[in-house]
Amino acid sequence: MENSSESYYVPAQSHWPIIGAVGLTSTLGGGALILHSMQQGQASLFSQIVLISGVLILAGMMFGWFASVVAETRKGLYSPQLDISFRMGMSWFIFSEVMFFAAFFGALWYVRNLAGPWLGGESDAGRFNYLLWESFSYEWPMMETPQDAVGGVSGQITANNGVMTGPERNMSFPGWNNIFHWLPLWNTVILMSSSVTAHIAHLALLAGNRKKQNIWLGITVALGMIFVYLQYLEYHEAYVDYGLFLSSGIYGSTFFMLTGFHGFHVCMGAFMLLVQWLRSTRGGHFTKEDHFGFEASSWYWHFVDVVWVGLFLFVYII
Repeated sequence: MENSSESYYVPAQSHWPIIGAVGLTSTLGGGALILHSMQQGQASLFSQIVLISGVLILAGMMFGWFASVVAETRKGLYSPQLDISFRMGMSWFIFSEVMFFAAFFGALWYVRNLAGPWLGGESDAGRFNYLLWESFSYEWPMMETPQDAVGGVSGQITANNGVMTGPERNMSFPGWNNIFHWLPLWNTVILMSSSVTAHIAHLALLAGNRKKQNIWLGITVALGMIFVYLQYLEYHEAYVDYGLFLSSGIYGSTFFMLTGFHGFHVCMGAFMLLVQWLRSTRGGHFTKEDHFGFEASSWYWHFVDVVWVGLFLFVYII
């Protein structure tokens, strides 16, 4: 009797997971060493070498591993059941990224709505605040702690005379008169437009129109690169014009952590879409029945766009 069970391709043992683990360890270790050495004044050369080495190892791992997966796909080794596994894996990966950003948004909410008002003496949690910082009144954005505002530990005795001062200028909404010079607004327009162009490319792929798909996918990648460039200009403005750094209190920490990690995800998403564009234009890959690589990249790109909407509202507007 003929076996009608669906075959499930099991790849041979691979060295890529081990290389990926080494790359991740080096990247995280190098980043931690840089932050530690910056406390002493400047990032050490050793920490930079460790970080760069980790990033290069990760890049090589992803290129080699994904190349193997693409080759296996092109050979027709994957069954519909394995395709479901890929979709579930990508779904869980995006969910983990949602939780990643949820932690940062949660920290921002906690500081702005609970910890900050408590330090200002609100509620029972802050009723003893007057013993240390009687004159401190909470305001957002905070670029100093109450302790820093009174001159650090050496000024603790005169803490009641400390005055909390916020930044004269920050990255929030600048007012309607300056709205068209506000970089976050243009970044929002660009990123939302890129989500539309990615969807048009997907519809073109489903319709079997490869030329239209390649054009709109190329536009999506270009818009992602423009977003990253405008993010660079915004950081330059924050550093040079506003004097805003990662060390500028809780406001600087939350601002750069949220926008910086999102910018990294935009870079990663744009690179993923670029790979799919090259596969389509150079290799003729993808059909309307088989195009998970493109679909997974577009999922990720839409996720990045949604995160930016939340970031734009909670970091820049509210």
